[in-house]
Amino acid sequence: MPNAIDWQILDADRAWPVRDVKRGMTCDLEKDVERLRPRGSSSGETPPVDSVEARALNPWLVVALVSIGAFLGQFDASVVQLALPTLGKTFDASLETVSWVALAYLVSFASCLPIFGRLCDMFGRKSLYLIGYLLFVFGSSLCGLASDIDWLILFRVLQGVGGSLLGANSIAILVSSVGKDQQGRALGFFAAAQAVGMSAGPAVGGLLLASLGWRWLFWVCVPIGIVAAAIGWLALPQTKVLNERATFDWRGALLLGPALICLVLVLNQVSAWGAASPATLFLIALSVVLMALLVRQERGSPSPLVDLRLFQSKGFSFGAIAVLLGYAMLYGMFFLISFALEHGYGDSPLAAGLRLAIIPVALGVTAPFGGSLSDRLGARMLSGAGMTLCCVALAVLGFAIVSQSASRIPDAVAFALFGAGLGVFIAPNNHATINAAPKNLAGQAGAMLNLMRVLGTSIGVASASSTLSWGIQLVTGSYGDWKSFPGSTTLDAVDIGLVMLACMAAVAGLISVLRPVEEKAS
Repeated sequence: MPNAIDWQILDADRAWPVRDVKRGMTCDLEKDVERLRPRGSSSGETPPVDSVEARALNPWLVVALVSIGAFLGQFDASVVQLALPTLGKTFDASLETVSWVALAYLVSFASCLPIFGRLCDMFGRKSLYLIGYLLFVFGSSLCGLASDIDWLILFRVLQGVGGSLLGANSIAILVSSVGKDQQGRALGFFAAAQAVGMSAGPAVGGLLLASLGWRWLFWVCVPIGIVAAAIGWLALPQTKVLNERATFDWRGALLLGPALICLVLVLNQVSAWGAASPATLFLIALSVVLMALLVRQERGSPSPLVDLRLFQSKGFSFGAIAVLLGYAMLYGMFFLISFALEHGYGDSPLAAGLRLAIIPVALGVTAPFGGSLSDRLGARMLSGAGMTLCCVALAVLGFAIVSQSASRIPDAVAFALFGAGLGVFIAPNNHATINAAPKNLAGQAGAMLNLMRVLGTSIGVASASSTLSWGIQLVTGSYGDWKSFPGSTTLDAVDIGLVMLACMAAVAGLISVLRPVEEKAS
């Protein structure tokens, strides 16, 4: 509900003109929309109030409710990134530990997303969607009450499970609530809510940290979620069981979560444990084994949670990897810059939040132009140009840190360029990736991109945390508490992290340029 960002088929790149929305994912999913639309059969859910079902509620109220969920997901993802330095100091936590405040949500979201997507197909969507709202609200309340970092991380897992229920249902509920001629507009509102949530998170979070404290970062979502769930109980349409004969891939479900947890854990802890430590080597081996078993299970399952047939298309495979790297860059940048601003430069949370907000705002402003230009210039050229712009931004930011300039203007320019580069990159890459998928797997392709986004976000946070910790060791020559070192040490370590992000950008750009052009299989 990610992390990242509500991880849906659409992002800020589809948050703007309806013509851009329709030219993107909406066109690719028209046939799947028909499959998702109820055709008169009942799911067995009892209407909350008979008179409510008797009259036709305004479908745009449903669009608004689903968009609120999208807003909350993006807001939560970005606001927590800003709060990590404050939480680390409050609970006296290491970088590896405090990063799990973000990772616990993301990993639980990613692990549950395919599972809940299948269960919603089998048993209907409304009840599970509302349960997701309640779990998210309950988890948010508990996060604000957490007495130590361990409890906070545990409650973030609960939040992630609730967010995953919302993420697995949002698009399907939305498109089944409006007519075909209104779906592009509805999806545009949905993606706009995501963009607003991501942009508002750092600024509002900084204000809350400065005035009310970190607990209100979680509590602020509670009243909004409660009201939305209550109205949704009355307003959301009853849904049919989409596939009553579908079987559930229990073996795949049991393998997916542990495989993702091991992968993220080893990325996050490698700097603390050491690359050649027994714990690191064991987790690497376990990750490989679990991933191999998962691939074997999904290839042989009649109803796989993760449809690996998509990766038979090289165009889709290249694009999916680029999606993962793009979101790893975005949230790796959030992580690094939060520590650079608050601990490195000594900015207040409010000032740091306002500066950090430049990135998502620039992304949201440029994304629609990326969608429009891709039709004329081609996805490969534009995606490559976007990653080139990100590399330039990282170079400018790195130079500003190294030179220790008193002016903060270069930082702001770099943030804007970085957000603009991702904005130019996301829309063309998403569109080209979906178009590369076989037509009969369009729905699965959208779900796979959602999973790649959340997984990329998790990898970005884990890699940034590990690189920052390793950078501090490299600069100081010792492994110690990040809070005990001066801000200049943190900035030098962040500069090393920017090199990692530049490498990701280079690989994503190269993949985009070399992406094969394939005819779409039927």
